[in-house]
Amino acid sequence: MHNELLDVVDNDDTVIAQQPRSVIHANSLRHRAVHILVFNDAGQLFLQKRSMKKDLNKGLWDTSAAGHVDAGESYDRCAPRELKEELGIFAESLESLFKLEPSTDLGMEFIQVYRCRHNGPFSLAADEIDEGCWADPDNLDKRVAKNDPTLTLTFKIIWQRFRNIAN
Repeated sequence: MHNELLDVVDNDDTVIAQQPRSVIHANSLRHRAVHILVFNDAGQLFLQKRSMKKDLNKGLWDTSAAGHVDAGESYDRCAPRELKEELGIFAESLESLFKLEPSTDLGMEFIQVYRCRHNGPFSLAADEIDEGCWADPDNLDKRVAKNDPTLTLTFKIIWQRFRNIAN
């Protein structure tokens, strides 16, 4: 899992090569990822607590589901795959919200962010997620504003952008 083959992309998000994940991360090469925000009917966001087995951001709270876009895979094919792998769900409708440009804060990833609605139950991938919980958006606003160290930096960046477009 830690050394899957990923597309390396240029400034325009055009594929220029394929490399193992370890090489991409070690050399800070631009690559692709998806993050999915799963909301329930009450408007709460499902957060996942990243497994302590992960190599990055272990034990921190993150978006509902996320992952690298595999070599040759599109963002739109990756998002439902990640929902299935990490949460054990299928979403009727995945809405593409926005795309973040790569930066050192984002691990040099182009990140396509999606939103869907699902009330659970979830079947959490044990190797990926230690636990999950529903969070109130107003509470998340406060946590992000206070730069809560239990949240991943990527989640904080995504949440701020999401709230800017949602309001």
